[in-house]
Amino acid sequence: MKWMIASDIHGSAYYCEKMLGRYKEEKAKRLILLGDLLYHGPRNDLPKDYAPKKVIEMLNANSESLLCVRGNCEAEVDQMVLNFPVMADYALLSFGKQVIFITHGHIYNTENLPPIKNSDVLLHGHTHIRIMENKGDYFYVNPGSVSLPKENQVNSYAIFDDGIFTTKDLDGNVLETLDISL
Repeated sequence: MKWMIASDIHGSAYYCEKMLGRYKEEKAKRLILLGDLLYHGPRNDLPKDYAPKKVIEMLNANSESLLCVRGNCEAEVDQMVLNFPVMADYALLSFGKQVIFITHGHIYNTENLPPIKNSDVLLHGHTHIRIMENKGDYFYVNPGSVSLPKENQVNSYAIFDDGIFTTKDLDGNVLETLDISL
């Protein structure tokens, strides 16, 4: 099953629309969002075309395809306007004998590991920095940020298909890949 993974939209209607366009072009089965959907947060500048109400409308129109976890900028009031669950701190997906631990990254991260086993995957956003690594005991994947990348990175997302994570820019160009299959 092909999944598209994105994080940190932060209320940008411009980048949300671009992300949803890539989702349709990728023909992925699910769109996994790693939190920070609507609010830009006090540490971030306003993203391009900051319009949370437009983002709500676009995401609600795709609610049947979304799997989301709560970011540090989500609040109960966000859940009241969204037609899909966004308040879970994490989700677990299985890939063969491996578990993919999906979270935002503000609670569980490389400094505070969740209960994962050898060869499992820690998948989170939050840092706005794209990275994919085999850490030896586990795999770490961060798709970067759709709207506010940091450290001179480009706006990005990830695809997971048949055991391979691939990060791409919002034009669909491949940035890097990581094979987690055993």
